Amino acid sequence: MTLPPRQKAFKLTERLDQPLDLYNHLPYRVAVISNLLMLDRDIAIRSSADLAPRELRVLLNIGSYMPITSADVAYQTRIDSYTVSRAVSTLNKKGYLIFEPAENNRRVKLLALTEKGIEVYRQLCDQIDQRADKLSCVLNQAEQAELFRMLALIEDRAEHLLANQAKDLQLAGETLPADQKELIRWRKKSARLLTEE
Repeated sequence: MTLPPRQKAFKLTERLDQPLDLYNHLPYRVAVISNLLMLDRDIAIRSSADLAPRELRVLLNIGSYMPITSADVAYQTRIDSYTVSRAVSTLNKKGYLIFEPAENNRRVKLLALTEKGIEVYRQLCDQIDQRADKLSCVLNQAEQAELFRMLALIEDRAEHLLANQAKDLQLAGETLPADQKELIRWRKKSARLLTEE
């Protein structure tokens, strides 16, 4: 396998003993790819809607899974609930979503897209599908299936590690910030969903 151009261009420093080789560091490489795939990096997607990345991700999740709670959007996207709430507020002000009461609990508000929101959702989906087609052509179907399988393993392991770190801090008597409490909740939810299968 040939080295990526950046790896050829940048040699590890000799000023430090055992510098971290970022090109062979899995979380770093996934983060770099994630940065390239951010929705607002794609000019076609960015021009489809006047929305920030968090609003784009929240709108896409609401459109794909509505009606859905804010907490479930946070779990699905792995965005903290405060950021989801801010995105929901913006989308509501723009007329892209409405709040619906849940049937079994009137205090729970479900999120659903308005006709205006559905129109933006469909435009975004078209742009995202076009980009996905262009990106996925480098993999055959078996490779793509294997990549999805491996990403699921990495996601599960990352959730497990982060939730355990948060639990360890909690057991040590530390007060956890909201995002760390969410990691524990997400892990419990994942475990519960696995037992329901």
